[in-house]
Amino acid sequence: MEKRGPVLHIVVVGFHHKKGCQVEFSYPPLKRGEGHDSQSLPEEWKYLPFLALPDGAHNYQEDTVFFHLPPRCGDRTTVYGVSCYRQIEAKALKVRQADITRETVQKSVCVLSQLPLYGLLQAKLQLITHAYFEEKDFSQISILKELYDHMNSSLGSTLLEGSQVYLGLSPRDLVLHFRHKVLILFKLILLEKKVLFYVSPVNRLVGALMTVLSLFPGMIEHGLTDCSQYRPRKSISEDAGLQENTLRLSDSVSAADTSNTNLGMGEGGRKMAGNHSVEGQKANVPFSQSEKTWNGAQSSNGTVQRLKVPSRTSPASSESDWETLDPSILEESNLKEGERENTASEQAENLASEGMSSESLPITVQPQANTGHTVLVPGLISGLEEDQYGMPLAIFTKGYLCLPYMALQQHHLLSDVAVRGFVAGATNILFRQQKHLSDAIVEIEDAHVQIHDPELRKILNPTTADLRFADYLVKHVTENRDDVFLDGTGWEGGDEWIRAQFSAYLHALLAAVLQPDNEKTLSDFGTAFVAAWKNTHNYRVWNSNKHPALAEVNSSHPFQGQYSVSDVKLRLSHSVQNSERGKKIGNVMASTSRNVVQTGKAVGQSVGGAFTSAKSAMSSWFSTFTQSTPSLGD
Repeated sequence: MEKRGPVLHIVVVGFHHKKGCQVEFSYPPLKRGEGHDSQSLPEEWKYLPFLALPDGAHNYQEDTVFFHLPPRCGDRTTVYGVSCYRQIEAKALKVRQADITRETVQKSVCVLSQLPLYGLLQAKLQLITHAYFEEKDFSQISILKELYDHMNSSLGSTLLEGSQVYLGLSPRDLVLHFRHKVLILFKLILLEKKVLFYVSPVNRLVGALMTVLSLFPGMIEHGLTDCSQYRPRKSISEDAGLQENTLRLSDSVSAADTSNTNLGMGEGGRKMAGNHSVEGQKANVPFSQSEKTWNGAQSSNGTVQRLKVPSRTSPASSESDWETLDPSILEESNLKEGERENTASEQAENLASEGMSSESLPITVQPQANTGHTVLVPGLISGLEEDQYGMPLAIFTKGYLCLPYMALQQHHLLSDVAVRGFVAGATNILFRQQKHLSDAIVEIEDAHVQIHDPELRKILNPTTADLRFADYLVKHVTENRDDVFLDGTGWEGGDEWIRAQFSAYLHALLAAVLQPDNEKTLSDFGTAFVAAWKNTHNYRVWNSNKHPALAEVNSSHPFQGQYSVSDVKLRLSHSVQNSERGKKIGNVMASTSRNVVQTGKAVGQSVGGAFTSAKSAMSSWFSTFTQSTPSLGD
């Protein structure tokens, strides 16, 4: 089967009252030689029905899902899925099949694409899904075939260079909802921690998660090609054979844990929740038997740079041996002290020798909008398409997963030792309850970031400069400006503007770590945070290459400066907002304020004035009572 364009398949997934979620139609067929109505699935995509038709979907009339599938045999990159779900009353159908026994019919139409054009695919797919349901006859599949042809003729990789790749992802709404916590989410992912997003319905979940990722320069466009390199859980017999074969692997690469310690877990029958309950059947919650291997990164001359063979694998370790790069690959990055001191000047000379302008403006807190003319080159180690600054960072590589929506059947991935971390979204409460499987849980509904480890909370505690940066974002977003969305450039307070601020922040951080005697500069980003970040895979990969363009970037925090009274107020405000006592008292004061103001309208304005004075006195007293450094997780 030849691939005619970026869209691989159009798939219809339905819910059968006895069989559960199943593929009902695919064009072209998912497996070579099968028919369009075949329910057979490739082994790598066995979770497709549960991703396209999410758990609890019956509670909503319609919903949208973004999901990632692992590459099939012979392919190298992530498959990006967008699914539009709807349900319709069975009595409204013009043609009703014999196996429709329930009052409602639930189906999803999904697109499997090679390009991460989430919002654009969603917009097109919603229209077609609506038309498909309006037919009231699901055997009419011609519209789906036309959708496949249309998408392949109209979509191309050039769309990744424009703003359409961010369609439907609004950093403005994200900042309005999470406020200064957006920076905490940004740093959590930089540290490659296990981050779980939680909310219902799925469209809110995937929208928030992907919007956070859009704050990383180039991440959506080119940074997710390796983000779903996992293998589905196999049966016990298959796992036993795999374990035997794994022992024969050569010393090139091995990231598999061949122990069967987790196989005894979750084998009891559990009835699936929501609309996935199957009459007369029980479904197992799968746990892990990992068997993933990596072949390293291929260099430009065709040689393969391999990872070291692990001496041990430890799920608790933040830096497992198997993910450590071969020292020979990083040889050039291990500069001596004398060489490191001259790095900045050497990079400036390299810029001049390559004909690049040394007078170009540095990236500051007001960078220019992305013009779409960035030159990208394949990263020697990361394998990603990188720009002159080394963006996107190789975060979602070598076992660090990005799963915008996780089905319950994928639960085993959270404890899989071949998965070193993840940014994942879930709607099932079982994910949220098992806190030991993640480092942080982001409850989107309440804009609450729950970080379990006290040490990690300290590392992520924002510095004064960070608080200024976050406050700067919040103030510009909350101000009502008439020109925010003009011309799509957006500027101050708009979506592109916010992404530009985070781009400037990250570029400044990268430039700062290259400078000699940079302790004071790095302290503005957080000394403990920078130390932890330098132990991550993405930093080691980035630091293994030279990036001369960073010599033109201002190597200080965008909001460095002397401590002032306004910083004290900002720190106090941050402390009150993030402590449980502060939230409770703030809610009580807000409730009391509404009641008293209403009473004041009836008996006179003097009551309102008295309350304002009392509220000011209360705030003054509380500021001396609250600790300045509370738990981020509270």
